Amino acid sequence: MVAPTPPSAELPALYRAVLDGVALLERRGERTVATSIRRQAIAAYANAWDERHRERLNALHERVRREIAKGEGRNERAVERRLATSER
Repeated sequence: MVAPTPPSAELPALYRAVLDGVALLERRGERTVATSIRRQAIAAYANAWDERHRERLNALHERVRREIAKGEGRNERAVERRLATSER
């Protein structure tokens, strides 16, 4: 039987992944959502490295991924609109 991974083993990489996503959002100009996510990630990381905070960082990581995907969808729709307009 494999012992579960302790939160202290995962939190640094998870925190880094959230911050990498935040940096991408900032480069896209989505500073408000990026700032909100960063603040929440800092608060979770700065507290006890326990299961509750690992879950919080996991939730923030998923939120970052959704925000990035939303932005990609908007960019794709904008390109499609431009292409449709130029084909007329």
